[in-house]
Amino acid sequence: MSIGLTMLGLLEGGPGYGYDLKRAYDADFGHAKSLAYGQVYSTLSRLLRDGLVEVDGVESGDGPDRKRYSITEAGRRRLEEWLSTPEKPVAELHNTLYTKIVLAVRSGRDATAVLDGQRRAHLARMRELTRRKTAAEPGEQLVHDYALFHLEADLRWLELAVTRLEPLTKEVSP
Repeated sequence: MSIGLTMLGLLEGGPGYGYDLKRAYDADFGHAKSLAYGQVYSTLSRLLRDGLVEVDGVESGDGPDRKRYSITEAGRRRLEEWLSTPEKPVAELHNTLYTKIVLAVRSGRDATAVLDGQRRAHLARMRELTRRKTAAEPGEQLVHDYALFHLEADLRWLELAVTRLEPLTKEVSP
């Protein structure tokens, strides 16, 4: 996820200080990991440099001046372009798990054990996400659902892989 574009989306609702943007980001998108303050201010600096935000006001106090940022028209256009562009569907044709299975087969190891171990790890992660989802707010529930559906698809692939081990063994054995 692009933090810069997310900041533009947050600023579209009205001007804000870096601190406010960090809090809004963490509340809506920081389910797995909150955003560091340094990341907020370096992102705002890049957006300012690129003309996508502007300083809307400066507040002096005991510490450093606090700058309030607002989105520019160029920022609104960039945000609209990003929101209206579909994300590229991710379909890895070569992944680490496939590599492990092939190497297990080639070395004479038990590829079924590799698949079973992965299945157990997936199921444990799904149980954890399901527990967290039950206590989550609607937005976070949606994030958990996304991850759960991906894990479910992986489980289907793991089941299919077990049925294809024999032909794979014939194909890749040295």
